[in-house]
Amino acid sequence: MAADRLAGSTALITGSTQGIGLAIARAFAARGARIAIHGIATSAQIDSAQAHLRAAGAREVRYFEGDLREPAAIEGLVTAVEAWSAIDILVNNAGIQRTGSLEHLSRATWDEILLINLTAPFETMRRVLPTMAARGYGRIINIASVHGLIASVDKAPYVASKSGLVGLSRVAALEYAGAGSRESGGVTVNCICPGWTDTPLLESQIAKRAAELGSGTPAAMEALLAEKQPTRRMSDPAEIGALAVWLAEPIAHNVTGAAIPIDGGWTAQ
Repeated sequence: MAADRLAGSTALITGSTQGIGLAIARAFAARGARIAIHGIATSAQIDSAQAHLRAAGAREVRYFEGDLREPAAIEGLVTAVEAWSAIDILVNNAGIQRTGSLEHLSRATWDEILLINLTAPFETMRRVLPTMAARGYGRIINIASVHGLIASVDKAPYVASKSGLVGLSRVAALEYAGAGSRESGGVTVNCICPGWTDTPLLESQIAKRAAELGSGTPAAMEALLAEKQPTRRMSDPAEIGALAVWLAEPIAHNVTGAAIPIDGGWTAQ
């Protein structure tokens, strides 16, 4: 087993031009990995992300396009990355959320959330897992949510997609559990389930709570944390990145099929 299996490995991280995805990319870059970034972003944002990752220590960085609502585009994304370098680590991070009651949510909203949050990981995973198994090492790290483990009102499509992602990951973990060895690192499939994390994804919920309370952003954030997260502390995206890197280590060869919360005790209640 190599002294540092991650140095020189290739990680494809979807939705990685900002937020949790960029933090995960930075964590792998710091270990000398090649980073394939992906996401909806401007040219300036893409350039900034690439420069950020090179400065962090990435061996190489390249941006790849792909509309995750389209299976053909996902196939093109994976094919393009593999033509550049074989994918050792796949992080399905891209995701969207829309809130609303079952009564008022549209079918279009349901379809879009399920396509990006659940169908896209299915498409990427089924394309990369066979080649990972053939090499004896591979890591799938799916960024789910506490809402893959418990429910909240007004989030039916999101909860359904993240619960489905946890279930999909467990099936894949079982199907590939016998691939590779302790020496090669094996093939594992796991979910990370963040609670409240300091990213742009929360902006709309914070704004909604501020309007309800007639307060500013700090008071709205405190109200959200008090309601769900016992530590009353937001997670930093870098904390999710650190766990993702550990899951990719060969020493984690027997950690598979797990759904690991980083949620300040939310799901322990």
